[in-house]
Amino acid sequence: MIATLDGVITEADGNQVVLEINGVGYGVLMTDSDFGRTAVSSNAKLYIYEHIKEDQHNLIGFLSRESKKLFEQLLGVKNVGPKVALAVLDVGDLGTVRSAIAGGDVKTLQSAKGVGKRAAEQIVVELRDKVGIQASEEAEGVINRAGINQGDPAIQALVTLGYSDFDAQKALVGVPEDKSVEERVRLALKNG
Repeated sequence: MIATLDGVITEADGNQVVLEINGVGYGVLMTDSDFGRTAVSSNAKLYIYEHIKEDQHNLIGFLSRESKKLFEQLLGVKNVGPKVALAVLDVGDLGTVRSAIAGGDVKTLQSAKGVGKRAAEQIVVELRDKVGIQASEEAEGVINRAGINQGDPAIQALVTLGYSDFDAQKALVGVPEDKSVEERVRLALKNG
């Protein structure tokens, strides 16, 4: 596993740099903000995350250990991959991203390329109390919004019947929660 790379940036293109170390050039993807703080012919120490799939091996570099840690936390969120995690880190500096998550600022998170409302809400739900800032009432309120209650037995029953999470939640919109699980599922099946 590669933890850090320390060398000279010999090329920069898009959001990727080539970091040369002892004659070997490593292609490293970076956030736009970190990329903007680097320059060709300058020395850089990057904290590396290796993303390995069967058809690719990407190195993702960060100028700070804290950025890498938040990136890894974002990857732990359901349906968030490296591209989305990098996009979320680009909505602002590290403090801004942490504040948006802990503060339940879904709109700021949605401004990241490829992040819709549901993904932004999921990020808040899963990370609001893990980013080193006290979670706000707004962040806690996101949990109670429609479509976030993954522990709902009616949603689980619909998923078992073949519905996606999204479709199950959509089918239950307007179905009274005070009914039995069986009755809620029956009404949801009629709706959707």
